[in-house]
Amino acid sequence: QVQLVESGGGLAQAGASLTLSCAASGRTASTLAMGWFRQAPGKEREFVAAISRSGGSREYADSVKGRFIISRDNNKATVVLQMSSLKPEDTAVYYCAAAPSRYYGGTYPTNYDYWGQGTQVTVSS
Repeated sequence: QVQLVESGGGLAQAGASLTLSCAASGRTASTLAMGWFRQAPGKEREFVAAISRSGGSREYADSVKGRFIISRDNNKATVVLQMSSLKPEDTAVYYCAAAPSRYYGGTYPTNYDYWGQGTQVTVSS
């Protein structure tokens, strides 16, 4: 079993920055492909960013490209999502996800087997 715990969400004004962290346990971090997804009220869960086991491959949704950065520290078993130039449309619950059976999880939620409980990000205009 893999446990994921997100932290760092909160309220921010448009244009500000926030950093989300995801702490993984239950399995060696370097064996987990990781991703971030988000879900706004009334909408489906959508892909935000993904990173491969080694951190060498990264991918971003077009809506966050150039504003968000995903990174990982396998020694600390954490994955970080640095969010800058936040927009009101970034408001959502953000979820960390892990895919232990894959080197890289990609953009589909169904590729991920484990999910955190989510952390709320609210961006005001």
